[in-house]
Amino acid sequence: MPHQGLSTAAKRLTPVAGAPLWCDAREFGLRGDGVTNDQPALSALVDRLGEGYAADGRARVVHCPPGIYSIRDAGTVWRSGVSLIGAGPGATRFLLSNEGNRAEPTPLAFWTTVQHGASRDRYIADCTFADFEIDGSGVAMVEYNYLAKGLGLQYVVRGVFRNLYIHHTGATGLGCDFLQDSLIDGVVVVGCGRLDNGEEMGGAGIGVGIGGWGDVERLTIANCTAVGNGTNGIFLELQKDYWTPPRGYRIIGCHSQANRFGISDWGADGLIVSACTLTGNLEAGFDVSGNGTAGVSGRGGIISDCVVDRNVRDGISMGNTPGPYTVRGNRISANGEYGYHEHDLGHGYRGAAAGVVVDGNDFSDNGLDAIRIDRPMTDAVVVNNRIRNNGRRCAPAATNAGESVRYHHRSVTDLAAHWPHDGHRGKVVRVGSRMAVVVSNTGTDLTLAEVRADSPTGWNEDTPPPGAAYELPAAPPIRAGITVNAPFDSATVRGNRIWDHRDEQTQSYGIWITPAGSCVSCRIEDNDLAGNAVGAVRLDTPPVGGRWDRNHHEVD
Repeated sequence: MPHQGLSTAAKRLTPVAGAPLWCDAREFGLRGDGVTNDQPALSALVDRLGEGYAADGRARVVHCPPGIYSIRDAGTVWRSGVSLIGAGPGATRFLLSNEGNRAEPTPLAFWTTVQHGASRDRYIADCTFADFEIDGSGVAMVEYNYLAKGLGLQYVVRGVFRNLYIHHTGATGLGCDFLQDSLIDGVVVVGCGRLDNGEEMGGAGIGVGIGGWGDVERLTIANCTAVGNGTNGIFLELQKDYWTPPRGYRIIGCHSQANRFGISDWGADGLIVSACTLTGNLEAGFDVSGNGTAGVSGRGGIISDCVVDRNVRDGISMGNTPGPYTVRGNRISANGEYGYHEHDLGHGYRGAAAGVVVDGNDFSDNGLDAIRIDRPMTDAVVVNNRIRNNGRRCAPAATNAGESVRYHHRSVTDLAAHWPHDGHRGKVVRVGSRMAVVVSNTGTDLTLAEVRADSPTGWNEDTPPPGAAYELPAAPPIRAGITVNAPFDSATVRGNRIWDHRDEQTQSYGIWITPAGSCVSCRIEDNDLAGNAVGAVRLDTPPVGGRWDRNHHEVD
């Protein structure tokens, strides 16, 4: 069913017989009673209207009044020119299930390369999906299937996805690839990817495969909310390692919380992420890496004006990007490990990251270093950042057992403890073979991260019995504002204010070059390093060449 050009529309000014431009789904066989399987009627109606669009080039609309529309045991193969409009999430609900055929993943709508021959020449166009809910909780499968989505369309032109609530699908909620001149706006995705063990393809809230249209794909994702999804809240993923990473993507004003990753760039060139809130995610708030299918990291992107807060591990994780990348004007705070972490994940691009800019961010209250460089970088620019009160993971090792110790699904209580506030943030607490990650603590209570997104427990096994002995490891002895633990060549570090102004300081040094790090031909100038817990600078490896000038209080 290839897309038909508009030359036909010029010849046919009225809709073809039997394919009205607007139709009430109830008048075409759908019941919306929550009992009748409405999938056959929906499929027949989509085919009927799709044939009309192919004949006269005029797009059609299916309106589904309030009701629960049961979609069972088969997905609907979508057609060009057919839009599906409801009465609003909560009013119009599509309830997906496959109780009669557990081998069928049952998305609401799909059009794919493998199943239907979708391609640049066989795309679908002029489709809007708006104002309804997709409940995927009724789909169960023996083995994970990445097609167990809410919507799974590939090669779409002028597609619009607006005001949708998609939740508890087995795989990705809105998992559409190769979207050209398209918009995803106001979509809420919750608890999707529930059948994904964290290692499978997909399993995200909103997942977009990219690269099928070439070096430019124009898509905006705006005002969306992603909560508790199995892998990513929102991600872009290059689908073939030999494809050109495309430009043209924007993610604006979105909220991504309690997913494995908040937002991930797995292969775009020039992704813009702006004014987003990335909080409480289990791995990182913002992730640039080659974790996707093609093993290609994003590059050339900009993340700006975002709040990246209280993620269990890193705030911003940069893994194996060739660069450049710009991180500008963000608040990066209270993350369990590093605020910004440049590191080698063992796959993807293995050379130095070039041309990374970290400019004008506010790094505060992170568990370890504000900026940690564990992978070679060249020509980096780190300027005008406020780096304060980091290194919160300062508590010494601890262990106890007995009557004062109690365990719950997401917490540990030791009434005999006197822990420093958040001093165990990001640590792993162990009780025999059981383990969990601490996200925060009071003097007597540890709060634990979910073991996986949308899970009720933080433990990898059953909750420990009362009184069982726990162990918390010691904190790392050095926690700096900027730590260089790899070759750092031709970098500019200028105009940063790096300090700890609390009564009980935990940020050990302003700048630390470790024995494994090096600073060659760098310009370290005009930084204010006064007020750190131990000292302004620690140079286990002295810098070579370049300039090291006009830094306030650089030595004690």
